[in-house]
Amino acid sequence: MIRAGIVGASGLAGGELIRLVLQHPELELTYLGGNSSVGRRPAQLHPGLRLDLGLTVEAVDANRIAETCDVVFLSTPASVSARLAAELADRVACVIDLSGAFRIRTPELHQRWYPGVPRTTELADRFVYGVPELIGESLEYAALISVPGCYATALTLGLAPLTLGLGLPLKTVVVDGKSGSSGGGLHLRVPDLHPLRSGAIAPYAPTGHRHAAEVSDFLERSKPGEVGSLSMSAYGVGHVRGLMTSAYVFTDAEVTERELQRAYTRFYKGHRFVRVRRHTETLIPVPDPQAVIGSNYCDVTVLHDPEGGRIVVLSALDNLLKGASGQAVQALNRRFGLPEETGLTMQPVMPT
Repeated sequence: MIRAGIVGASGLAGGELIRLVLQHPELELTYLGGNSSVGRRPAQLHPGLRLDLGLTVEAVDANRIAETCDVVFLSTPASVSARLAAELADRVACVIDLSGAFRIRTPELHQRWYPGVPRTTELADRFVYGVPELIGESLEYAALISVPGCYATALTLGLAPLTLGLGLPLKTVVVDGKSGSSGGGLHLRVPDLHPLRSGAIAPYAPTGHRHAAEVSDFLERSKPGEVGSLSMSAYGVGHVRGLMTSAYVFTDAEVTERELQRAYTRFYKGHRFVRVRRHTETLIPVPDPQAVIGSNYCDVTVLHDPEGGRIVVLSALDNLLKGASGQAVQALNRRFGLPEETGLTMQPVMPT
């Protein structure tokens, strides 16, 4: 069995990690770390976890983690992850970070979007970044893994068949992103109070989002198709889980919808967790976040808009699973040579 620890056990992603580790046939939960929740049992923090695991949340101690874990998930703020990763590198076989501390490789870009998160370039360069479908071989034997952000996951999976598959030069990509309230975690903030959030469409990042910056950084390093500019507006909506990105892509390349559909189907053939869908294939238009809630799927649809001179790419996922904890476990499976779907075969729950 692979001994797994979770730091940040009281958060939403931490709770999902506990649930996923418990149902994983090759993992044993051996450590829970935290700060304000020290001494509390998982069932006290997450009402859905009634099982007595024999564990309580401990004060975070690098020596204790190194003694008890083969892999540790850092579900912590970026500044905390940066410090812990430096302490745990080379002491734990695999560190999987769910924060933004190591997502952006370029130092100047990192400083712009994470100014309060100091790190060394040497440590950042050791991290493997990216969704498993796109960088799977790099995860094998990786000691340090940075899980992409939820928006970034949906966006890179949506754009990869165009850039990495067809090699299209994308002049301009304009992204509209909408996410449920769980994307903001459990921090008590006035805009997230139910009387203000329920039924809202709140433009919390209308002129830029750091997940767009990490996508640009990743695609620039991955090639072959270049992206001239990528900008994003992000909105909070009234539901709790799930997000959707709508990417409006402008390119001088001549393509048809049939060619696009075939390219996407071919690109994700054999990748269980990306479902390429036709917009009108179900009773409701897809992709729709409610059709992936509770699962590790990302649904992707590509459309051609000849009148508007654009390609429209729609991506939907559960931000706490494929956008965070589920993808972290998927990366772990690749790292330890397990089938990618191990412990992640749950189907979506609908209606939500």
